[in-house]
Amino acid sequence: MKYAILPVACLSLIFAIPTHAQRIGSPEFRQVSAVTPAAHSEMTPRQLEELRADILMARKLYPEAIKSYEDIVKTDPKDAVLLNKLGVAYEVYGNASRAERVYKRAIKSDKAYASAYNNVGTVEYSRHRYSHAITWYEKTLALQPGMATVYCNLGYAYFSEKKYPEAMSAFEHAIQIDPHIMSEHGDNGSVIQQRGTTDPGLFYFFVARAYAQMGNAERCAHYLKMARDEGYEKFVSAKTDPSFSKVISDPQVQAVFVPVPELANSKPH
Repeated sequence: MKYAILPVACLSLIFAIPTHAQRIGSPEFRQVSAVTPAAHSEMTPRQLEELRADILMARKLYPEAIKSYEDIVKTDPKDAVLLNKLGVAYEVYGNASRAERVYKRAIKSDKAYASAYNNVGTVEYSRHRYSHAITWYEKTLALQPGMATVYCNLGYAYFSEKKYPEAMSAFEHAIQIDPHIMSEHGDNGSVIQQRGTTDPGLFYFFVARAYAQMGNAERCAHYLKMARDEGYEKFVSAKTDPSFSKVISDPQVQAVFVPVPELANSKPH
């Protein structure tokens, strides 16, 4: 059974090789930059066609990648991994409805293929159907626990529903699995990761709190500063919030509370 785990401002898509997380080099995506002529000679025509489609996708040539994947799907219509790649290509290109249909074809072909469940969730999230997204993410985790990307996506969905304790719990799970999950980026992947929220200041404060509870002062300070810079005035509550007790005395965290001096030329003459 094959799974691609990769670790969404908008909706940021990751089409490398499994974030929330395997990387290029997973069974589902080949590290195209490292494919040698000798390796080419050992590949079947079908594998070479898929490799070509992967390269087009990595180069962001989405219409061409879609056509290539579609051509292969005609000869292998029940390959869940391939269908999921095609769905990601459609979603990255902005055709969420078509992407959803293809993801569900992948699920029909392999009911245990976790990546496709997550990706249906990202389509629902993009439509602001957060409760539906939550359902799909929970199905994903039931199939494959331990996917940091999916916990992160689940956190975004709960946050958008204003279910803050549940959001915090999901983000904490994601960070425990992959401490870098909130800052990872990429162009490629078969598991899509969401990013972005309607209340960034509060969101960054929550992320800072999650890192604080892990004792990670550097990342806590980073996200606390982002919350401050987004205009979240209650960021100062971290001084007395027990969740920040492990890191509150750290100089990096204390520096966030120091008033930012105005630039000499910042006031109009």
